[in-house]
Amino acid sequence: MRTKSLKKNKINVITLGCSKNVYDSEVLMGQLKASGKEVTHEAPAEEEGNIIVINTCGFIDNAKEESVNMILNYADKKDQGLVDKVFVTGCLSERYKPDLEKEIPNIDQYFGTTELPLLLKALGADYKHELLGERLTTTPKNYAYLKIAEGCDRPCSFCAIPLMRGKHVSQPIEKLVKEAEGLARNGVKELILIAQDLTYYGLDLYKKRNLAELLENLVKVEGIEWIRLHYAFPTGFPVDVLDVMNRQPKVCNYIDIPLQHIADNVLKSMRRGTTQEKTTKLLKQFREAVPGMTIRTTLIVGYPGETEEDYQTLKKWVEEMRFERLGCFTYSHEENTHAYNLVDDVPAEVKQQRANEIMEIQSQISWELNQEKIGETFRCIIDRKEGNHFVGRTEFDSPDVDNEVLIDATTTYLKTGEFVNIKITDATEFDLYGTPVTE
Repeated sequence: MRTKSLKKNKINVITLGCSKNVYDSEVLMGQLKASGKEVTHEAPAEEEGNIIVINTCGFIDNAKEESVNMILNYADKKDQGLVDKVFVTGCLSERYKPDLEKEIPNIDQYFGTTELPLLLKALGADYKHELLGERLTTTPKNYAYLKIAEGCDRPCSFCAIPLMRGKHVSQPIEKLVKEAEGLARNGVKELILIAQDLTYYGLDLYKKRNLAELLENLVKVEGIEWIRLHYAFPTGFPVDVLDVMNRQPKVCNYIDIPLQHIADNVLKSMRRGTTQEKTTKLLKQFREAVPGMTIRTTLIVGYPGETEEDYQTLKKWVEEMRFERLGCFTYSHEENTHAYNLVDDVPAEVKQQRANEIMEIQSQISWELNQEKIGETFRCIIDRKEGNHFVGRTEFDSPDVDNEVLIDATTTYLKTGEFVNIKITDATEFDLYGTPVTE
């Protein structure tokens, strides 16, 4: 085993899980840099440095397993003397800290989701209040996540997020505008608004759902050209947002609204506070208010007590609604949630079969909708170059989860981070192909 490194400490931050974790890692890195620390994000082994911070996810089984494996990997590296210190933070650490300390004791320290000042102190840095909103972004330079609230007050039976993130806390509009201005100065052109629940934004601070007012303020930020909405909750959705979306060209005609299921008895057991009739009416209202709007949703199959009839109701509804974007997950039985008291009675193979069937239906819908785009021209942002293609997105596509627009890089040169008009020449289920249109 080698002795402690004599080289200057270099901190490598590793992020697992969702966009909220990406944001938290960026804030941590911004604070470390401000304290004069050398910091990197997910650097390759030969460059990763001697201090590791793992920002974990604890949402569902697969995510927990990935986080535990990463912790074990670096605990092993520490034993071998390949790294000096390993710190763990994030949702898994918040939720299972005593268990992790007992099972994987050779980690230097575990921190919860609200313990950033303590983590910084352990890393030899000071928490600087004046840096609120300043981050080292890890996404491509043209887009960044803007976390407008933390935590969740919803009582969903299957969800452990309130256990890990606490109650809903909105960020003030003026703070978010200031953060957006800083991002714009650094070249960010697209803001992706994230929270556990966008719908609830403002209720704690302004005593009303205030997402529309926040959007009206963000569209005034010079340099920001697209604003995208992620993770809205269907119950109590503030419909004045639709008016802003229709009126303000900077607000993308796009919303990510996880609906989870549609059979009434499953929705009731999930404690979603809505019904099939109300949900369908809301989506119809979306499409009438904002023609051409893209709706992304996620669904859960195999929830306790989900009958074949419930599943067929869901399947038929997916076929009827023709969502532009859809993801489907199998139910994960999470301890300390309300649904954990129910019997996890749908066999794993049935869960997987149902998820596969839903995604096959969606794949066909996606193919049909994409075929309709051939011959049309869309304004696209170019995110990166990959192999022989430049990879872009339309306003109807979010990074990592939605369609990409592929442009032949052997015949065309495009600048990443720039907007380009692209005529679609071909399409598959989840990708579009196109060529630039000169003005």
